[in-house]
Amino acid sequence: MPHADIGFIGLAVMGQNLVLNMERNGYAVAVYNRTAARTEEFLARHPDRNLRRAATLRELADRVRTPRTIMIMVQAGAGVDAVLRALQECLEPGDLIIDGGNSHFKDTERRARQLEARGLEFMGAGVSGGEEGALRGPSIMPGGARAAYARVRNVFTAISAKAPEDGAPCVAYMGPAGAGHYVKMVHNAIEYGDMQLIAETYDILRQGLGMDNAELAATFAAWNDSELDSFLIDITARIFRTPDALTAQALVDMVLDTAAQKGTGKWSSQDALELGAPVPTINAAVVGRVLSSLKEERVQAAAQLPSGATPAFAGDRNQWTDDVKASLYAGKISAYAQGLALLRFASAEYGYALPLGEIASVWRAGCIIRARFLNRIAEAFRRDAALPNLLLDPEFKRAVSARLPAWRRVVSAAVQAGIPVLGLGASLAYYDAYRSARLPANLIQAQRDFFGAHTYQRVDRAGTFHSDWG
Repeated sequence: MPHADIGFIGLAVMGQNLVLNMERNGYAVAVYNRTAARTEEFLARHPDRNLRRAATLRELADRVRTPRTIMIMVQAGAGVDAVLRALQECLEPGDLIIDGGNSHFKDTERRARQLEARGLEFMGAGVSGGEEGALRGPSIMPGGARAAYARVRNVFTAISAKAPEDGAPCVAYMGPAGAGHYVKMVHNAIEYGDMQLIAETYDILRQGLGMDNAELAATFAAWNDSELDSFLIDITARIFRTPDALTAQALVDMVLDTAAQKGTGKWSSQDALELGAPVPTINAAVVGRVLSSLKEERVQAAAQLPSGATPAFAGDRNQWTDDVKASLYAGKISAYAQGLALLRFASAEYGYALPLGEIASVWRAGCIIRARFLNRIAEAFRRDAALPNLLLDPEFKRAVSARLPAWRRVVSAAVQAGIPVLGLGASLAYYDAYRSARLPANLIQAQRDFFGAHTYQRVDRAGTFHSDWG
């Protein structure tokens, strides 16, 4: 039997779909899973595919042509390390291993150093799109040595999503070391922020404007034909139309209000703090999920703590709906601006030289945050590759300015009505802080100098100063 073009380790649903995607695009794939029964079941369902069975890692290596390319898709953390320890004993110098899971970028850099010391090449490739994206075409964010990427460029190009506007493949070289996994981490963090903004918008429409699920479905469907056109808005409309098979209720109303997380949003917040990059909407989204997990405490608090809320969404309901739409779009721009600025901070700190315009282009299809306005983001960075913040691009500056009064009305009304808007409020506060030529941080620095002699700088002369504050 001829050797396979690529080896694949990890046959959970994402792994299986990536294998089928590769095979559909003309590549012979040798497959291995730690649980042999899963390998047998997978191959039995696809007997006519150009796939090779491997019962051991040694057999997998023997079934792939040299120099070998082997992709792993297993649980991040200790699972990846365990596979790499065993796999490296079966490979030869010049072979390439690709980690396609959601590994922490610093783990990717550590693994690259360890494997390169043995003569092996290693890449971390972020893969986004969920199960369907893996099968039909994901967005792929590979990082590592450029020569290693050249070896797999054709495979990744073939299996990636294609942007609907121009058919361009949604894959591009992100940079060295852990750059690919860093970009995927921030993609997921923006996803956290986007979902939080949409959830808060739903809460405002439901509690503030009294919309039922049919109205919510119609509203989000209409918004998906506008500048808000995106995968997340589309599935939100579909969620509100889905009935529960067990009750006569809407399925969304049967879902417990506790949101889980796998860590990439938290990692982004943590690294942003290390870098000194402000990402309040992403932070708010992480905090929102943590707060949601305190279900029992929240139920007790709801029975004890007064809201002090007053009616705040009186007047023209259609106008309020338009205002909420405007606030969602403005908040979304702010969230993406924060995520892209974090990429810029990380690019400088870690020497990644991240191509922000290409990253936006890669996110246009296949991934969870795919949206029409990513085309505009890509254009913004084509106009100015050194753009420090998306809010300063002329088009996005106009878009936010036009929606600013509505954004302020909605956030103010939500606060007055007692509807929590962690994300929308954080997005607006970020905008206001970023546009402020003078912030009250002078008082903070004065306080620091008062109690800790931390010194301060002056507005009228150079140097560092300490004062006796009385």
